[in-house]
Amino acid sequence: MGMVKTVGLVLHPQRDSKVAIDTIVEWARGRDVTVMGLPDEVGRIDCSAVSVDTETLIDRADLLVSLGGDGTMLRTMRLSSGRKTPVLGVNLGRLGFLAEIDIDDLPPALSAIDNHDYTVEPRMAVCVTLPDGTLMTAFNDIALVRIPGDGLSAVAITVEGHSFVRYAADAVIVATPTGSTAYSFSAGGPIVSPNVEGFLVVPAAAHSSFNRAIVLSADERVTLELLPTSGTLAVEVDGAVRAHLSPGDELGVTAMRAAAWVVRLGTTSFYERARRKLRVNGSAEVD
Repeated sequence: MGMVKTVGLVLHPQRDSKVAIDTIVEWARGRDVTVMGLPDEVGRIDCSAVSVDTETLIDRADLLVSLGGDGTMLRTMRLSSGRKTPVLGVNLGRLGFLAEIDIDDLPPALSAIDNHDYTVEPRMAVCVTLPDGTLMTAFNDIALVRIPGDGLSAVAITVEGHSFVRYAADAVIVATPTGSTAYSFSAGGPIVSPNVEGFLVVPAAAHSSFNRAIVLSADERVTLELLPTSGTLAVEVDGAVRAHLSPGDELGVTAMRAAAWVVRLGTTSFYERARRKLRVNGSAEVD
C-alpha cells in the first residue's frame, strides 16, 4: 500500500461509530485524504465523509476501514473480495475476533499506516454459485442448514468428481480457516491457522455414523448434493440466508486464495485472539 489518499468506511448498521469516524476524519483533514462512505451509512452521522455508491467506494479506496464487529468486518471483506485493497478492522463493542484493533487504538494505528509500519495478511474465501446463478463469497462459511420441522440436512459430498461421504446432520458447513473459529468450531471442527491454504467440510450435530470433518486443499472443488431424504435447506452465507435448496439440488464450492487482505499491526496474534474468544485453556488437570 503506497500513500493512502482515499479511505472508505464501512459501518455497523446500529452501533455508534461517531468517535471513530471523527478520529479518522480529523486524521484525514491534516493529510489531504478523502474519506468516503455509503449513503445510508454516513448519512446517519454528521460528518464530512463523502457519500458514494458501493462501486465507487471499492474502486477508489486505498484503505477500507470496517467500524463495528465481526459481521461488519466480514461484509467489508466481501465488498472488497478479489481486490488488493487492505481492510483495517476496528472493533466497536463486544469482543471481536476479526477486527485488529479497538477504538482506543485508532490514533496509533493511523500513525502506523502513515509510517508503513504494518503488514497485510491474505484471507481465503469460499465461493458458491447459487441455483439462480448468483455467485456468492463467504469469508467464514457457507452452511446448508435444516429448517426446523422439515427433515435433516442430508448431503452427499463429492470431491473433484469422486463421491466421498454422505452426511445426515442439522447442518453441513463449508468453512475457511478464518471461519474455523465460528460455526464450524461450535460443531466440533478444528481450529485452523490462518496460514493454512485449505478449507473444511463439517457436519453439525451429525445423525450419520460418520460424523468427522474433512479438510480439503484450496485447489479441490467440492460438490454438495441434497439427497432424496433431505429436507428443504437454507443456504447461509456468512450467517445470512441467501437461498433455499430442495432434494436433488447441488452446490459447487471452491476456495479463493487471497480473496481479501487484512491490515495487521502486530498488536495481537491469531492464537491470542483465539484463546481470548474461545476460552482455550485446556482442562483443570493442566491448570
